[in-house]
Amino acid sequence: MGKKLVEFFKALGVDNRIKIIELLKERGPLTVNEIADHLKITASAASQHLKILRYAGFVRDKRQGYWVPYEINPTAMEQCRRMVSTICCCDHLGDVKKPDLAQEDDQIEALKKYKEELERELEEVVKTLSEME
Repeated sequence: MGKKLVEFFKALGVDNRIKIIELLKERGPLTVNEIADHLKITASAASQHLKILRYAGFVRDKRQGYWVPYEINPTAMEQCRRMVSTICCCDHLGDVKKPDLAQEDDQIEALKKYKEELERELEEVVKTLSEME
């Protein structure tokens, strides 16, 4: 996962590439010239950005005669979202708060409840990890 994630971040490390992804998400398939016109860059620059995005898997192209429109690869976008969520632990960790035992009348019961919440959260993390592997 590490190497793939590095490639994703490299591809997303340039402002115009983010703009290309946003443009394709908003407008659907576009050619190099259409993308270049929207971003006010040369077709050569757009082509280079698309090459990197294609290599990372974010976009794909389909030749239609003379034209080669590019579109978002939703599978790669979802895979990237999952990897980032796992690394950042945005979806799982931090939701369970340790009880303030000084405020609790029944400290043992509060700790038992805390333990159950942590175990549920750990199960979710293990499930997500096994799905990604």
